[in-house]
Amino acid sequence: METQIVSIEFPEGANIILGQSHFIKTIEDLYEALVSSAPCMKFGVAFCEASGPCLIRFDGNDEDLKVAAVKIAGDVGAGHSFVVVMTDAFPINVLNAVKACPEVCRVYCATANPVDVIVVETPRGRGILGVVDGESPKGVEGEDDIKARGDFLRAIGYKR
Repeated sequence: METQIVSIEFPEGANIILGQSHFIKTIEDLYEALVSSAPCMKFGVAFCEASGPCLIRFDGNDEDLKVAAVKIAGDVGAGHSFVVVMTDAFPINVLNAVKACPEVCRVYCATANPVDVIVVETPRGRGILGVVDGESPKGVEGEDDIKARGDFLRAIGYKR
């Protein structure tokens, strides 16, 4: 058994959702969940098939984001893992729909932060042990930070 860290690279300004699912129908159901939840969103989604031909299945409504999703899926290379690469929406807009998809077993992260995926490889294949999402805390927020948080949420339309 060997573990390694796979650093995920995705386009500037994009968010990703990384998870695990269990069936070839994942691509069709995730596509429907994404376009139904945020019709103006641009995205690519890729899924690593874990049996049969073991292909990376993919779909989306943006060619560059589809390419990015396929690259990430290939870099991680874990059976039954999936990745969504998205712009023009936030994961919060689609995450409940993704988690409600019957094939989805787990969501590891939904983020715009740099991501390292801890992958294990056995003679059978690869699996995701976990993720490192962003950086470690550097302190506790103060009054100015609380105000900045509130201002940011209002600027992006999540608070009035």
